Amino acid sequence: MGMDIKQIQDLIKFVSKSGVNEVSIEEQDFKITIKTNQEPTYVTATVPAVAPVAAAPVAQAAAPAPVATPAAPAASNDANLITVKSPMIGTFYRSAGPGKPSFVNIGDDINTGSVLCIVEAMKLFNEIESEVSGKIVKILVEDAQPVEYDQPLFLVEPK
Repeated sequence: MGMDIKQIQDLIKFVSKSGVNEVSIEEQDFKITIKTNQEPTYVTATVPAVAPVAAAPVAQAAAPAPVATPAAPAASNDANLITVKSPMIGTFYRSAGPGKPSFVNIGDDINTGSVLCIVEAMKLFNEIESEVSGKIVKILVEDAQPVEYDQPLFLVEPK
């Protein structure tokens, strides 16, 4: 079947305006890939905080989090530590780029709104911000490793 030239031109215009870096369409006897040279788009995701251990099961039972919202840190089994989880599937990065300093290290004090890491998903670099103030106790993922939705990334000792 394929696409006619007008459909291809419309698709190219759509891709260039949307900020997407690459689109591929494949049918039985037709394949097209459109790539742009645009800089990657950065999206900031905020990770909401959860109450300490005793209140967490009540909060989860009363209001289960919808799948589309960023993942909430869950209380860890380690006395009062908060687990910051990935709000999406993607690739975990500790810094803004190769050779750049890490956003956070073990022992660092963080505040609400501090950038903890980047999770790249579909060529979008999403800054993951903290919704808790505290101290980074443990980093649970290696740099440039794939992460799943709701996967623990950091353990934080709240202030």
